[in-house]
Amino acid sequence: MTKNAKSERATIGVSEEQAQLLDIATSFCRDKSPMDKVRSLLEDEQGYETSVWKEMADLGWLGIAVPEEFGGIGLSLAEVVPIVEQMGRTLLSNPLVPTTLAAQVILKGGSPEQQKALLPGLASGTIATLALTEEHADWDLTNLTCTATDKGDELVLGGKKLLVVFAASADLILATVSYNGAPAIVTLTKEQVAQGNLRRENIIDETRRSYELTLDGITVPKSAMLPPENAVQALAHLELSASLLLAAEMCGGSASVVEYTVEYLKTRKQFDKIIGSFQALKHPIVDAHTANEVARSHLYSAAHNFGGQGEGEIATRIAKAEANKAFAFSADRAIQFHGGFGFTYECDAQLYRRRSLWCEAQHGDTNYHQRKLEDLML
Repeated sequence: MTKNAKSERATIGVSEEQAQLLDIATSFCRDKSPMDKVRSLLEDEQGYETSVWKEMADLGWLGIAVPEEFGGIGLSLAEVVPIVEQMGRTLLSNPLVPTTLAAQVILKGGSPEQQKALLPGLASGTIATLALTEEHADWDLTNLTCTATDKGDELVLGGKKLLVVFAASADLILATVSYNGAPAIVTLTKEQVAQGNLRRENIIDETRRSYELTLDGITVPKSAMLPPENAVQALAHLELSASLLLAAEMCGGSASVVEYTVEYLKTRKQFDKIIGSFQALKHPIVDAHTANEVARSHLYSAAHNFGGQGEGEIATRIAKAEANKAFAFSADRAIQFHGGFGFTYECDAQLYRRRSLWCEAQHGDTNYHQRKLEDLML
């Protein structure tokens, strides 16, 4: 390896594009998602504002990681990271992440015709989501009980998917199924999914909208299936892509909850003293801040190396594992440090703790990624 190659690999930081997007996303998410807006949307059936979604599409954020030939900007997931990080900081919830991930699946696993037909819409505002989770809750995306069976020129689907976020709003759903004993991915349009096939779920993170999707009785043309020979590779890419963006969301949430708690510790008095002066509170909040800085360093290392053979997967799994721990710890300490109020739903720390539980449960907890890292590194 040349000296220049070594230097290039050692450079881990924020690119010019990432810095610009971080600056824009910080002000956008702060303005569009103040805490009173977050709380008002908890009771909203859709769970997000259509006007905000349209603004994000107009900014080009949906097309960041879509090639220019398909109407996108032609950057990478690394440039999506700062946007999702700021969304996590303000608990801004909408279909940007599932739509971005659906585009990645089509890029990696779709035929040229499917890419040409679907990607321009996803880059410009079409809402998409992913139906991956089944009742066994295995994080292995190739462990499938849902099925697709040939019937002439059509496929008959069967089984049940859980935790399909924003499914009621989605124009396109990508569902994983077993086809001839192997993993496959089918595309479903809104028209093919009847209202009776969706059931709203009650989940820990009430800023999201999640649905159970019953596939029984749904038929689609065979052209709706992505080439089966690409499915395993596409699902492997999906797992890492989702882990990267989840790590970004958790780093943003962890940073916000640390700031929120520090402000409280600087103003709340007990026994005529600011409670932030007590060592029992000072030391843990410093630990929370340090853990978030470590997680964020791993996040941008993963963004920098994403797509690199071997190194990219290692960096991404480390980032997800560290973000899991950092967000859980900071949100838990925030609840504890707010005393009795912290255990009420009115305390904002509750919303962040719920978000941390949701994110950790998606695409692998810390132990899961550590086991994967053992196989990769040993």
